[in-house]
Amino acid sequence: MVSAVFHSPLEAVAEERAAARAAAPGAAQGAKPQAAVVTPEVSVPAAAPRVPFDWRGLALKVLPPIFGIALLIGIWALLTIKSTSFPSPAQTFEAAVKLFADPFYSKGPNDQGIGWNILFSLQRVAVGFGMAAAVGIPMGFMLGRFEFLNRMVSPLVSLLRPVSPLAWLPIGLLVFKSANPAAIWTIFICSIWPMIINTAVGVQRVPADYLNVARVLNLSEWKIITRILFPAVLPYMLTGVRLSVGTAWLVIVAAEMLTGGVGIGFWVWDEWNNLNVQHIIIAIFVIGIVGLALEQLLMAIAKRFSFDG
Repeated sequence: MVSAVFHSPLEAVAEERAAARAAAPGAAQGAKPQAAVVTPEVSVPAAAPRVPFDWRGLALKVLPPIFGIALLIGIWALLTIKSTSFPSPAQTFEAAVKLFADPFYSKGPNDQGIGWNILFSLQRVAVGFGMAAAVGIPMGFMLGRFEFLNRMVSPLVSLLRPVSPLAWLPIGLLVFKSANPAAIWTIFICSIWPMIINTAVGVQRVPADYLNVARVLNLSEWKIITRILFPAVLPYMLTGVRLSVGTAWLVIVAAEMLTGGVGIGFWVWDEWNNLNVQHIIIAIFVIGIVGLALEQLLMAIAKRFSFDG
C-alpha cells in the first residue's frame, strides 16, 4: 500500500530555495553567505498634465476680423443690388481674378500690370524712406543729446511738420525737373519728421544715472551713443520708423497720381480715366493690404528688438 504525501505550496517553495542555496558556487566550500543586495527604487517623474489647446483664444483672434470683413461685403452687396454704375462684390471679384491672372504683363511704359506698378511704388518708397532714415535718425540723436541744438532746430521741425505732403511736390518738380525724383523727395520730406521726433524723445528719456556713469568711466561720445543711448532709444526709434513707413506709403499714391509714369497711384488715376471703377476698388484693397503688411513687418521687428520683458 503506497501512501501519498502531500506538500503545501509554501513548503515546496521553501524546499526549492534551499536546493538553490546548496547548489550555488561556494556553498560546498563553506563560503560566507552573501549579503542581500537591495535594489533602490527609481522614482519616475509623473508626466506633465497635457495642456488643452486654447480654441477659445484662437476663435477670438480669427473670428472677429472675418465677421468684420463679411459685414463690409454684406453692406456693400446690399447697397449695390440695383446699382448700374457702382460694381457689386461679385463683379469686383471677377475683375480681380482676371487682373491677377497676369499681374506682370508689359505692353509699353504706360500699360503695365498691377504687379509692376506695386513694385515701382515700393521702390520709390524704399529709396525715399531709406534716405529719411539715414538723415532723420542721426538728427534725432543729436537733438536729444545736445540741448542747444534742440532749441535751435525744434521750431523749424514744428513749423514744417504740419505741411501737407503734396505741398512739397511742386518744390521737387522745380528742383529736380523730373517726376520720379520729385516723388522720392516728397516721400523723404514727409517721412523724416516722425523719426526725428521719436528718436529725440527717446534720447531725452534716457535716465540721467546712465549718463553719469558714462562720465565717471570717461567714455567717448561714440561709446555713449552705441553702448548706452542706442539700446535705450531703440523702441522709440522703431516706433518712429513704423509711423514713417505708413506716411511714405500714403504719400506715394497721391504723388504718383499727380506725376504720372508707373506706380500704383498712377494706375488708379489711369483706371479712373478709363471709367474702370472695379479696378479702382481692387487698387484700394491692394494699397491697404500692402500698407498693412509693411506696418506688421515693422511691428514684428520692433517686438523682436524690444527690451521689455
